[in-house]
Amino acid sequence: MGSRLAALGPQTFPDTRPSDEFGVAFGVGQDLLLGIVHRTAVYADSTSGSTGELVVVGGPQYRAGSHRQCVHLARHLAAQGHAVLRFDVRGMGDSTGELHDFETIDPDITAALAALRAAVPTLQSTVLWGLCDGASAALMHLERHEATGISGLVLVHPWVRTVASQARTRVKHYYLQRLADPAFWRKLLRGGVGLRAVSGLFGNLRVARGAPRPDSQAHYTERMARGWLAFDGPRLLALSDNDYTAREFEEFTGSDARWQQALQHRTPQRLVLEGADHTCSQPAASRRLEVATLAFIASINCGS
Repeated sequence: MGSRLAALGPQTFPDTRPSDEFGVAFGVGQDLLLGIVHRTAVYADSTSGSTGELVVVGGPQYRAGSHRQCVHLARHLAAQGHAVLRFDVRGMGDSTGELHDFETIDPDITAALAALRAAVPTLQSTVLWGLCDGASAALMHLERHEATGISGLVLVHPWVRTVASQARTRVKHYYLQRLADPAFWRKLLRGGVGLRAVSGLFGNLRVARGAPRPDSQAHYTERMARGWLAFDGPRLLALSDNDYTAREFEEFTGSDARWQQALQHRTPQRLVLEGADHTCSQPAASRRLEVATLAFIASINCGS
């Protein structure tokens, strides 16, 4: 079976769902990856339909995303005439093979882009949409490949965690808030859990003063910055205000010279998702991200 899978190009297979959603299968080495393409009947006559979207799901998670976030996003975009592919990386969901972490799924993204273009040959460009380490993987893909056919990036809470950055985020956004809470001091005076919090604060302060990363030439955050700089097109950076991963991104990029250069050289559109969590689990937040993504794609088409 392995040799047959290796030879597979993008394939479609029948489904009992509506005709605007269909499955695709494509190979990465000996493994078979599965995805869903969303496309509406208005697509063929829609001027907006020249741009497609590849959804890179944050992991470990399969193609639907948490609380079906990626399904809702894909259907929202498809309803406006855009073709979308969401897929399972190797070892996740219905795809075969060993599970790979986000630093090693570049072949999966490359194959998925080819599968989307094969399934919808009229596409002229593609937007990469990534959540968390899916956003990180999308940037690392651009570090390794020319952005041929990529017209934009939507990056939601990019993952840049290091031990030191996590500690700095905890100090600033958790422990300092606790120190300002009168209830914390009452517990401390009674000898309660406040003592453990103080111990945790000093422990995190020690870690936070450490080097931001062990090897600036090899660490994935450096590769992400290179990908950011290599891409000339527009990008939308979405950050929830109730998410530690978003705060870590702000903390890390605000103190890292390479990332400061990248953000100044390629300034993104910014979207602040007020009251939202990491996966925009609240319907209002999810809807706002969907609408913002659609508006971003429309701005790319108007500028082309």
